[in-house]
Amino acid sequence: MRLLAINPGSTSTKIALFEDGTQLWDDTQRYDSDVIGRFPSVEAQEDFRLDEIKKALKEKGAEIADLDGVVGRGGLLRPIPGGTYRVDEAMMEDMKEARYGSHASNLGAALARRLADEAGCPDNSFIVDPVVVDELVDEARLSGLPEIERRSIFHALNQKAIARTAADEMGKAYEDCSFVVAHMGGGISVGAHRGGRVIDVNNALDGDGPFSPERAGTLPTGGLVKLCFGGTVTEKDLRKKLSGKGGLVAHLGTNDLREVQRRMGDGDEKAGLVFRTMAYQVAKEIGSRAASLEGEVDAILLTGGLAYSDVFVDEIRRRVAFIAPVKVYPGEDELKALADGAYRVMSGKESPKVYEK
Repeated sequence: MRLLAINPGSTSTKIALFEDGTQLWDDTQRYDSDVIGRFPSVEAQEDFRLDEIKKALKEKGAEIADLDGVVGRGGLLRPIPGGTYRVDEAMMEDMKEARYGSHASNLGAALARRLADEAGCPDNSFIVDPVVVDELVDEARLSGLPEIERRSIFHALNQKAIARTAADEMGKAYEDCSFVVAHMGGGISVGAHRGGRVIDVNNALDGDGPFSPERAGTLPTGGLVKLCFGGTVTEKDLRKKLSGKGGLVAHLGTNDLREVQRRMGDGDEKAGLVFRTMAYQVAKEIGSRAASLEGEVDAILLTGGLAYSDVFVDEIRRRVAFIAPVKVYPGEDELKALADGAYRVMSGKESPKVYEK
């Protein structure tokens, strides 16, 4: 079975062709900011990106008619349980109208459906584990103010893919395991996985958790209130501080952990303190998730780009190894994760989920 996986980013679209689970090739289309800037919205880029994908397929000698399925990155939908979802009209409508927010990943469903329609396999157009996966237990959702509910927005695709990989290595089903998974990239999310569900996780987009290369994470509430009403920043500026210009960027002016480590090697004490503190906060979040699992943790899984740093991983490991074995899976392979989710449905191992409003 031939399957095309699509991952739209803000200024790029990544695609890969798979055959029976094996990747044949991949391609990244990068767009100049002035080209993307011509469009009034992300949703208006659909035809442009579709044409670019078709050009890439032609250059690779791949025929759309030979595709048995297409899977796209899931975007900002209403909160839904994890799994592989068949792209239907309700999903397409919510994405095109950006009812729950606008993001390049919203294009994944539409691009998958349009290519699958052209290939003659509309029932095999899918999305897998979008960022809005919500499987929180009630205790994880409630905050100290009734007006503010905790939200589940995290790196669901990679977290669940890595959890499945670890379970396979242990000879167990994902649904029979309890993991703490820390995705560590530009944003950091730490999830408690039990019974195939992520029962507790920090909001990695604009909410709580460890600070990261670009996000401020959980802040002292009183200080945040003072900053909000101090008249020195606008709401737009503050949102950017929280997500985009927080964390390493705020403290050290860079989001590159390698640069931070270089400075540490040159004797920069501030860089060392910020580096250790970010690892310290990740470790504390892992401990919190272990409590969510009542201490029954089969393994702690570290993944994402920051997991390539042995020094960063060791800073975390020495603080959490008493909880459970620590396994490291550097980086993330989103296209493979998408393909694996689609193949589980196409091969009959799983039933597709239905998106309902």
